[in-house]
Amino acid sequence: MSYRDVVSRRVLTWALVAVGARMPVAMAPLALVFLVRERPGGYTLGAALAAAYVVGEIAGAPVLGMRLDPARARPQLAAGLVAGAVGFTGLGAFPGAPAPVLAAFAFLAGAGPAAAPGGLRALLTSLVPGHAAAQALSAESMLTFAVWAVSPAAVTGLALGVDPCLPLLLEAALMASSAAGLWLLPAGWAADGQDAKGGRGGRDGDGGQGASKLRVLARAWPVYVTGAASLSLLALAELVLPALLEQRGIGVGWAGPLLTAMSVASAVGAFVYGLRSWPGRLRTRSVVLMAGTSAAVALVALIPAAPGMAAALAMAGLLQSGAMLTRNLSLREVLPPHALAAGYSVMYAAVGAGYATTGSLAGVLLPHAAPSTAILAGVALTLLLTSVGWWGEIRAGRSARGAAGTGPLAAASGPEGAAVRGGGDPERRL
Repeated sequence: MSYRDVVSRRVLTWALVAVGARMPVAMAPLALVFLVRERPGGYTLGAALAAAYVVGEIAGAPVLGMRLDPARARPQLAAGLVAGAVGFTGLGAFPGAPAPVLAAFAFLAGAGPAAAPGGLRALLTSLVPGHAAAQALSAESMLTFAVWAVSPAAVTGLALGVDPCLPLLLEAALMASSAAGLWLLPAGWAADGQDAKGGRGGRDGDGGQGASKLRVLARAWPVYVTGAASLSLLALAELVLPALLEQRGIGVGWAGPLLTAMSVASAVGAFVYGLRSWPGRLRTRSVVLMAGTSAAVALVALIPAAPGMAAALAMAGLLQSGAMLTRNLSLREVLPPHALAAGYSVMYAAVGAGYATTGSLAGVLLPHAAPSTAILAGVALTLLLTSVGWWGEIRAGRSARGAAGTGPLAAASGPEGAAVRGGGDPERRL
């Protein structure tokens, strides 16, 4: 297995389009805080605008993702990106508008392009050979982590050094350029030997028998639950770390470098995951990686010194990126091609909900408990979600085998999505 299979001009073009679509997402929450921080109650208003933006993402991703036509997704994706650009333009052009107007713009900026991450991921995997799906998704993760590492510094520099409106206007320009860039890529991902209604070779389970897309997506619920668990740990690291550093008597300024170390380790983990085939079923790998990530985050809550905390956060990032990749690969096994982009969009909403849930739990606990206790409670919630997802995948796999072993969730014993997607990956689950 090699990354050479994903290196091409079309994939490079896809990467440029993806950066234009995703950097605004990474910049948005902090940019919204800087936009209104000098108004009365500015930080509270900024948090409310960021919440409206996230709610828009969570609401828009499944609704718009389910409406994507795999063969002709380009106009739909472009329309969503343009809507997001309009939302960001409104925020940047009218920073003094009443709070409800700004919240409406923030909601539009989050909801409009919410199907783009799922659609772009499905498009990426259609640009590479079937056996290179893991490498393509690993490369996508590395790109995403790089974007998230650069975005905070870009927002801070532009907002404080030039004008608080500028980051929002830049986000609008990036999204508009991403929408235009879609015309340099294929119109969809079902035109290359796939039937938009039935997948390849009839191996789409209920999708070819008239079952609704919603029913097909609902059967993948265990993957969504574990996906939500995987990002909930990131919420703990980001939201509770400053308070934990104060508890340990360490300067709060170390939060930035520590989180950067975690992001860099996540990118390294994504790269390493794509270098080779790994033993074991995807659901087993996911549980092992999630358990390791949870243990690392728990160590962050228990270690008293900054160097040890940095090492634990780096280990958490290294393992967490692999856990997220197993979830995306599991969706390729679980879902037929025509529902794949919608599945990615539902996953996008699920991980956002997981982040929000764990962040809310930490927010409720912090006034009444030590930050280390809040982190450990979040780890316990993560392990509970992971266990529920693992149980659901085992149960679904047994049900599928009992129904002749060819349903959408019966691919757990096959290669990483290659059989379902028509690839030739020789890897077999042990």
